[in-house]
Amino acid sequence: MSSNRDLPKPQSEYWNFENTVAFVTGAASGIGRATALAFAREGANVVVADIDENGNQETAEQIEELGGDALAVTCDVRESEDVQAALEETIEEFGCLDFACNNAGVEQQGGNVADLAEAEWDRVVDTDLRGVFLSMKYEIPLILEQGGAIVNISSGAGVKGFPGAAYCAAKHGVVGLTKSAALEYADTDLRINAVCPGVIDTAMMDRVTGNTEEGRQQMIDSEPIGRMGEPEEIANAVLWLCSDAASFTLGHAMVVDGGQTV
Repeated sequence: MSSNRDLPKPQSEYWNFENTVAFVTGAASGIGRATALAFAREGANVVVADIDENGNQETAEQIEELGGDALAVTCDVRESEDVQAALEETIEEFGCLDFACNNAGVEQQGGNVADLAEAEWDRVVDTDLRGVFLSMKYEIPLILEQGGAIVNISSGAGVKGFPGAAYCAAKHGVVGLTKSAALEYADTDLRINAVCPGVIDTAMMDRVTGNTEEGRQQMIDSEPIGRMGEPEEIANAVLWLCSDAASFTLGHAMVVDGGQTV
């Protein structure tokens, strides 16, 4: 579990999200929850979207405990109708959309390529890549109305090879999708970038490691920095990319991984 260490909070004249609206997928836990809370702490109104209704509602309640405004929407990012409905609720509640963090994703369950079930390939790629495509497809027209930014969550597995072909292919796809879309909208007021996390201490990582000391240590050993990252460290990268401090940053796949892919 996260150690909840006191992490440095970026301070900048460009770091101002007051009265903006942020939409975060996969917000029920982990990086998504940390990102939603980070937006809220900086003054944004936050829409949290997830297939996990209970966890999603907990995130919204945590935002409200911080004094922020939150809207929890149930959303399966694999389904076009769900994504459109979630964004329609966003506009109905807050009137606009400034920022989006497309974070929803799943890990791969076992299998080398020849042994991987077709259904598992479809499950991972549909969530981790199609879900980002659908989210962007319906977010972009809304953000273009006043300008803003989109940050997609890829992975270290999106910039180099790791075992787990479906996950790796999907995360490489997120980087390619991000770069292509960033160029398509480069002459507008919409900036699109990605963050590629390394080993982050989340519930997903607990599932990957079997939540055992041995499993966790193996993942820590893969990190030159000697520890897992915190979800808040990824959230800080997302907010920087959304801020005016990153105004010249476009189509970038920002690796935040403790040196794992160096």
